[in-house]
Amino acid sequence: MINHQLLTPSSIVVIGGSNNIHKPGGAVVRNILSGGYQGVLRIVNPKEDEVQGIKVFHDAQELPPTDMAVVVIPAKLCPSTVKLLASEKGVRAFVIISAGFGEETPEGAALEQDILDTCEKYGAALIGPNCIGLLTSWHHSVFTKPIPHLNPQGVDFISGSGATAVFILESAVIKGLQFNSVWSIGNGKQIGIEDVLQYMDEHFDAKRDSKVKLLYIENISNPDKLLFHASSLIRKGCRIAAIKAGSTESGSRAATSHTGAIASSDSAVEALFRKAGIVRCFSREELTTVGCIFTLPVIKGKNFAIVTHAGGPGVMLTDALSKGGLSVPPVDPAIGEELKSQLFPGSSTANPIDILATATPTQLGVAIDYCEHRFDNIDAIMVIFGTPGLVQLYETYDVLHKKILECHKPVFPILPSLHTAGPEVDEFLRKGHVNFSDEVTLATALTQVMRTPSPAPPEIELFGVDVPRIRDIISGIHESGYISPSLVHELLDCAGIPLVPEVTSTNADELVAFAERVGYPVVAKVVGPVHKSDVGGVVLDIKSAQHLRMEIERLMKIEGATQVMVQKMLRGTELFIGAKYEPRFGHIVLCGLGGIFVEVLKDVSSGLAPLSYAEAYSMIHSLRAYKIIKGTRGQAGINEARFAEVIVRLSTLLRFATEIKEMDLNPLLADEHGVTAVDARIYVESTKGKG
Repeated sequence: MINHQLLTPSSIVVIGGSNNIHKPGGAVVRNILSGGYQGVLRIVNPKEDEVQGIKVFHDAQELPPTDMAVVVIPAKLCPSTVKLLASEKGVRAFVIISAGFGEETPEGAALEQDILDTCEKYGAALIGPNCIGLLTSWHHSVFTKPIPHLNPQGVDFISGSGATAVFILESAVIKGLQFNSVWSIGNGKQIGIEDVLQYMDEHFDAKRDSKVKLLYIENISNPDKLLFHASSLIRKGCRIAAIKAGSTESGSRAATSHTGAIASSDSAVEALFRKAGIVRCFSREELTTVGCIFTLPVIKGKNFAIVTHAGGPGVMLTDALSKGGLSVPPVDPAIGEELKSQLFPGSSTANPIDILATATPTQLGVAIDYCEHRFDNIDAIMVIFGTPGLVQLYETYDVLHKKILECHKPVFPILPSLHTAGPEVDEFLRKGHVNFSDEVTLATALTQVMRTPSPAPPEIELFGVDVPRIRDIISGIHESGYISPSLVHELLDCAGIPLVPEVTSTNADELVAFAERVGYPVVAKVVGPVHKSDVGGVVLDIKSAQHLRMEIERLMKIEGATQVMVQKMLRGTELFIGAKYEPRFGHIVLCGLGGIFVEVLKDVSSGLAPLSYAEAYSMIHSLRAYKIIKGTRGQAGINEARFAEVIVRLSTLLRFATEIKEMDLNPLLADEHGVTAVDARIYVESTKGKG
C-alpha cells in the first residue's frame, strides 16, 4: 500500500530523533534536513528539548496531525507508538528503521504482525521494519550514507537488505551512477519488492519516470507478481537488472538467518528472470555496472571498437568480450592506415586501436571519430584512458565528454586511474557520465545484458497440442508415482513430441515380431526400475532375433522388472529435457546436452513454463555446449528449430498438467533433420482421494 503520504508527505515526525548523528535517530534527522525537505519536520524525544535546531516534542501525544513517521525506537515500543500515531495523529505512512522483529525471534514476529494489523486497519503504508529507510527527491528518510546524486532519470533501486543497499550505493557512486529513488524494504511486512514494482508499473509515466530499475532480492514471495510487473515495465521501455541472493543451499541458509527468507532454487530464479526479461547479476559490482550500461544508448549489434592508450587492458577487454560471444572485428585496413597517419609512430589501428600512452587529446578525438563515422562494421566504442601520473587529464576527458554527446554509437568510458587522476575523473562524472573503471567487469556485465531476451509474450503456444486429451489422461491416473511407458507415450504424443518406435510387453514373440517389422538394430530396456542403466537394464545395438530373445530373458530376471521395452535404435547427438514443479513458481523446464553434460558438467539452462519460442532459443544459446548443437569441427549441427519446438511443446503439456511433478526426456537423439525422444519418465502426483 504505497500512498502519497509516503511519497510526498507534507509533514514528517522522527520518533527517536536525536542530536547524535552517529546513531540512526540523529542521522535520519541530519539526512532529512540536508536533503532540503520542504515540509514540516517534527521530532519526538523525551530526553531532549531541541534536536539539530528543531524544537522537540517530549511525547507523541503532544504531536499535531502528521502525514508520515520515521520510527527509530526499541522494537517493543513500536506497536503502541504506531497505534497511537495512526489512530490519533492521522499518520498514514510509517518507515520503521528499528530492528528486533521477525528477522530475530518469534516474539519479534508477533510485534511485527501487530504493527501490520494497525497499518492495515487505518490504511497506512509501511516500509520495514528493519530497514535503512526511503530516499526520494522529496525526502531523505534514511540514516545511512552515501546519499547519491538524485536525478529524475536516475536509477530506481529496491533492496531487500539495508546493509547490502549501502554497499551497492557505494559501488554505484564511484561509477557516477545517479539515482531517482532508493527503497530499503527491510522485512517487507507490507510492502515488498514486488509491491514497489507494481506501484511503479501501474503509475508509470514514460516522460517523467526513471526507466532503469535495479533490484537486490533475498526472497521472491510472489513470483507471478514479480514476473507480471517487471515484464510490463520492460515492455513500456524500462530496463531491469537484479541480484537474487540465496539461490544455493548454503546461500539459502545464510539468507534465512538474515531475513527469514526462503531461497528459491537457482534454476527457478534463472527461469523467472529469463521470462521477465530481467538481466541477472551475481555481485554488487556487476549490478551497478549493468546499471551504468543501462544509462547509455541501446547497442544495436555485437561489434565493438576498442580505443586504448595501453595495450594490456585492450587485450584483456578483447578476450573478455570474445568469451562472452561479442566481437572485436578487424577494421578496414585502408581506412586504418589513414587513421594511423594521424597518430604517433608505433600506434596500431588493427582493433584494438592502440594510440599509445603519449597520445594527445586531439588524437583521442580523431580515433573516436573514425570509429563513429568511418568504420561501418562497428556498433559501439570502448575508450580506455588512464594516466601514469605524468600529465593531467582534464583536456583529454573534456574531449571524451564532447564525443560521447556527439556520437550516435554508444561510447563506454573506461577510466582506470581513480587514484592518480581522481579529480579529473570526478569532474568527468559531474558532467553526468558514468565510468567503467575495470574493463573485464564491463565485458562480463555487457555479456549478461546482451544475452537477456525480451519479456516472453503471455500467449501460450497451443498449435498441435491436444489439451483435452492430456486432461483426460491425467484425470484417469489414480495413484501417485511414475506412470507406465504407455501413458508416457500417450502424453508425449498428445503434445506432438516425436517418439522412437517402440513396443512394451512380457511376450518375447511379440517383441521379436516388432523388431523384425521396424528392422535391426534395436534397443531393449527393462521396465520397472527407475534407473535402468544402474541395474544393467539397457542393451544397445541388438542385431538379431536370437540376441534379442536372450536379452529379454535376462532383463525380465532383474529385480523389479515388469516388462521389456524394445525400440528402433537411432543415432545422433544426445539431448536432455527435464522438468520439475517448484512451489509458487510452477514448472521449471531444463534443457541441455545429454549424458555427461547433464550428470557431470551440469550444463543445463532453465525456463518457466509455458515457454515461448524466443525463450526456448535463449535457453539453447546459453548452454556452454552450444557450439556442439550448432556444429563444430566439420560435424553437422542438430536441427535447432526442432529442439526448440520440443521444449515449447513440452512446456505447454506441463502448463495443462500441473499434476506432473517431475519429467525427464533423456536422451533425445538429434541430427540435422529432427529430434526424437528415446526415453522418458514422468512422475505424477494424483489428486484423487485428496480433500
